[in-house]
Amino acid sequence: MHCSRFLAAGLLILSGVARAQVTDKKTLNLEGAHRVIGGAVAEAHRRNTTGVIAVVDDGGNLIAVERLDGTFAAGALISIGKARTAALFKKPTKALEDVINKGRTAMTTVDFTPLQGGVPIVVDGAVVGAVGVSGASSAQEDEDLAAAGAAAFAAPAAVSYFRAPQVREAFEKGSVLFDGQGRNYMVHASRRAGAGQAEVHAKDADIIYVLDGSATFVTGGTVVEPKTTAPDEVRGSEIVHGETRTISKGDVLIVPAGTPHWFETVPSVFTYYVVKVRS
Repeated sequence: MHCSRFLAAGLLILSGVARAQVTDKKTLNLEGAHRVIGGAVAEAHRRNTTGVIAVVDDGGNLIAVERLDGTFAAGALISIGKARTAALFKKPTKALEDVINKGRTAMTTVDFTPLQGGVPIVVDGAVVGAVGVSGASSAQEDEDLAAAGAAAFAAPAAVSYFRAPQVREAFEKGSVLFDGQGRNYMVHASRRAGAGQAEVHAKDADIIYVLDGSATFVTGGTVVEPKTTAPDEVRGSEIVHGETRTISKGDVLIVPAGTPHWFETVPSVFTYYVVKVRS
């Protein structure tokens, strides 16, 4: 009995010593990376510019990267390098570029990317990751987009409220009601007056709620004449061998990412909410 008590006490002491030698730290995860990218993308759209946004963890390891349409392909490698540099040096990459421009050229022998556009992401005074941007209209704009991404992560998510007139106007046009603002979901106020193309969203699930009207909706099967119209987006003329449903007011459908779907017939005006959730 005394031996077991002695052993237990010893284990508690060793456990305390072990805890004293290990530090707790925070680091960025995939959800946070998507929020950073969303903030940078929203700012790029506001400025009508291009860019590749890369996000890394506190060790400089890549978590996620997104290239906007029209951005040169090499921008991906450059943005990753900027993000990695900002994380490992724990400072904006512009500071390192300025040091080299002032004459300390020996730093160019180090394996890093001293180009403006990398910004650390800080939580409670600690660097938890970094974001790098390349391919905007200027080096300053690269940094501005990166800063917008970092700010989107730091800012608390706000409640979004849309008054009835704003919602009605969105349905009259058939438009995006909520663009996500860095989150992994969007809300569309959709409107159709006729059939559409077959669609496949590789990364987005569609949650559909029918507000008014009816339509013939096809899911699954094979898309005819498929064409990639944007990254992770495919369109086609129709679907064959799919499952056909008549959907109407009050119905809800969940179309998983990667599932072909098609509004085959829409006899009159058809309005519906779509919540797009990115995986």
